[in-house]
This record gives sequence, C-alpha cells and structure tokens, in this order.
Amino acid sequence: MHNIEIGATLEHRLLVTADVAISFLEMDEARVLATPQLVRYMEWTSRNLVLPLLETGYDTVGTKVNISHLAAAPIGTVVTFKSEIIGVEERRVLFQVVARTEDEVIGEGTHERGIINVARFATRLAAKMRPK
Repeated sequence: MHNIEIGATLEHRLLVTADVAISFLEMDEARVLATPQLVRYMEWTSRNLVLPLLETGYDTVGTKVNISHLAAAPIGTVVTFKSEIIGVEERRVLFQVVARTEDEVIGEGTHERGIINVARFATRLAAKMRPK
C-alpha cells in the first residue's frame, strides 16, 4: 500500500539561466523564466515529492495543471518551487504548488498526478504503437 502523507512538502531551487528563459523577445535584458518551464518544475517537484511514498514499480504522470504565472523571474534569479500534497483520492494525488523568488510569488496553483504501475503503463503504450 502506498504511504502518501497529506501535508508532505518538497522544495527545489532553480537558477534561471538562458536554458529555461524565453528567447522570443530578442533582448537579453527582457529574458525571463518561461511559463512552460515554470510548469515543468512545478510538476517535477510534485513528482519527486510523491515518488518515495509509492510502492516499488509505481510512479506518477501529470493529469491536470491549474497554474497562474504571476510575475517575471529574470535570468540570474533563484526560484524556489514548493509542492505540498493536499489530497489523495484513489489513484489521484493533488498538490498545491508555489514558485517564488526572494521577493515575490511568481506562480501558484494546483497540480494533479495519477499513480500508475509502470509495467502495465508500458504494456498499454506498446499496444498503442502496434499498427492497426
């Protein structure tokens, strides 16, 4: 049985670099953490929070994201991502996620992940790849 604890938290810090910043504004001074990267690290932090609480052979996949990107984090800024387990219902885990710099919250919302048996998931994916 999985041992998922409501209230468990995990934080991850990220230095905003050119690799995770938007590039389309064409001015280095205007480059900030990209929204897809904000969501990526919120998901990644949530997955890494719950993974050690699952039985061997299980993992999670993202199923819902409800995030607001509230403020910019320029290159050189450190962003702290925090995920907290706020609910568990059958095979669904709900997280409260927040991203903040030293000065302000830059993103927040909720994220849901579905618990999967990795071997069964791989078998279902293989079936989808077979020619029909």
